[in-house]
Amino acid sequence: MRIAFALAAAFAATASAFTPSRMAPKPSGLHMAEEQFDQEQYIAESKEMRLKHLEEQAMFALKIACENYEDAVFPNAMIAGDVVITHLLHRLGYLKDGKCKVMVVDTFHLFPETMEFLKEIESFYDFKAEVFCAEGIPVGDKAAYDKRYGADLWKENIEEYDRVCKVEPFQRGLKTLNTNCMINGRTRWQGFERAWIDQFENAPIGGGLAKCNPLAYWTLEDTFDYIAKYEVPHHPLHAKGYPSIGDAKDTIPIPEDGSTRFVNFKFEGDKTAWLDYASERKGRFVGLANADGSTKTECGIHVDGAEKTWDRDLWEADKSKVKKIDSVEAAIEVKDSGKPAVMVVYAPWCQFSQKMEEEYEKFAAEIGGDVDVYSFRGDEEREFVMNNLNTKSFPTVNVIKPDGTAVKYESEVRTVEAFKSFVDETLA
Repeated sequence: MRIAFALAAAFAATASAFTPSRMAPKPSGLHMAEEQFDQEQYIAESKEMRLKHLEEQAMFALKIACENYEDAVFPNAMIAGDVVITHLLHRLGYLKDGKCKVMVVDTFHLFPETMEFLKEIESFYDFKAEVFCAEGIPVGDKAAYDKRYGADLWKENIEEYDRVCKVEPFQRGLKTLNTNCMINGRTRWQGFERAWIDQFENAPIGGGLAKCNPLAYWTLEDTFDYIAKYEVPHHPLHAKGYPSIGDAKDTIPIPEDGSTRFVNFKFEGDKTAWLDYASERKGRFVGLANADGSTKTECGIHVDGAEKTWDRDLWEADKSKVKKIDSVEAAIEVKDSGKPAVMVVYAPWCQFSQKMEEEYEKFAAEIGGDVDVYSFRGDEEREFVMNNLNTKSFPTVNVIKPDGTAVKYESEVRTVEAFKSFVDETLA
């Protein structure tokens, strides 16, 4: 009975607290708080609370990546998010103890400041990154790259350029370092292609490699807030108007006049030009288009299947009447043989080479044993084919005279009859 009375009294007291008193005087107007609400202070404190939470969340993800996996690797592009991850890894001690390896892909088209900045952070954090570049090329040797692949490969076929300079060395780096968990700086804020990523996922490479995205839920503003809070070393081009940094050939400031900058850990100009949703990478891949004509927004590193830009080689050995030349030495032997020959220099990813395959195959079958017909893949031996086989673009057909002179077929008409006529004229 006492319990019932006690409950009734409690409910009555609660109800009275929400019932206006009939005896209370009617308010004559609005009453202001004795102390004014400090909006700016509230915003600053809220941002600090948010950043503290994001830091803890990101560090927890990195702990899982580096403690649960024996070979965590961080491919570092030295953009804003990546310098934050570098700093977090340093705070956790994983750069010093080697629990996380750092790799860098040098495309040979980066800004000069990028590789110099790498040296700076290696010294600052006391670690050494593993640098990977196009296959068969010594690190830092741009001349060797141009000689083999061509300085203008990116203009000829952007997908093949991405494969050679980004995707293949990236995947080779992960394999070389025995990676079982890849750490990277992608965020949902970067655009619709990334809007649903989580802190952990399976990468579309290596049969489903574990991928850790510690900054998945960060905005770009959070990133720069962190850089400012801890005075994190960051790419010098942020001070020149670049929100994100990639290849020099297709990266521009945003806005283009460079009026928005991040200098001395503070923004100058209209920071919303950088910080709006999906604006971080607006200055990347400028002027580039995919093979289907769509605007390019990804380099292929995080895209399934980007490591293969063509389905098969052309004029495959043992399936074709066209004889395959598989080395520079073999091509020289054909030129020095004293026998007439026809040789096409091609690239398997080149649409014009692909379109010519069937007609050139027919030509090889019809010309019979009178003249040997060859194919030579030249996209990875640029200097040789330019100097010895008149090749500036693909495909290039040459008639090799008995004295070793290579005579270029200049016409765009690539038919059996046209090839036969050119051979007859050249060897007459």
